[in-house]
Amino acid sequence: MSESKDNDATLNPRHDPDAQSESLPEQHDADNAAAEQAGPDADATARDAGDLSHEDLEKQLSEAQEQIAKYYDELLRARAEVENIRRRASDDVSKARKFGIESFAESLVPVIDSLEAALSQPDQDAQAWQAGVEATLRQLSAAFERNALAAVAPEPGDRFDPHLHQAISTVPADQPEGAVVQRLQKGYTIADRVLRPALVIVSSGQGE
Repeated sequence: MSESKDNDATLNPRHDPDAQSESLPEQHDADNAAAEQAGPDADATARDAGDLSHEDLEKQLSEAQEQIAKYYDELLRARAEVENIRRRASDDVSKARKFGIESFAESLVPVIDSLEAALSQPDQDAQAWQAGVEATLRQLSAAFERNALAAVAPEPGDRFDPHLHQAISTVPADQPEGAVVQRLQKGYTIADRVLRPALVIVSSGQGE
């Protein structure tokens, strides 16, 4: 019987008082290590939470709500400002579309006045008509210049420029191949942008 009890004690250390006494210090050491790993912050947080009164919690809640209300008000103001900026930008674009040619139109008004004045005097001789037309042309040219509208007028012998010229045809000529032989119609640019290319005839080189 004693051998059976010894075997049971060996198989089940929980029933062995000596084994239990040996495991207690190990468990205690593990608990101490876990407490040290948690650190003093956890203890401080627990103490602070326990020390807060009901009034303190209500005060913190009220302060948090005030801060939220402040942030929400700032958000609404920022959204309103963005909407105002968008609306002003849209108005500026609309006005630019409506009145973008105001300066050019103002420059053309004197030209119209001159043409109407010429038509109101039908008894003028040819020389007077020519002088009037030349004066009106100078007014129109000045209006073009003030609004960055420039003529494209290639002369015979000028190099053909596909960005400014449009070739109607090519013909054998004394000019080098790719040179302008004849200008059929002026072109125009505005602020370096082509409104209409000049119509030209281009040389294909000397024929055989």
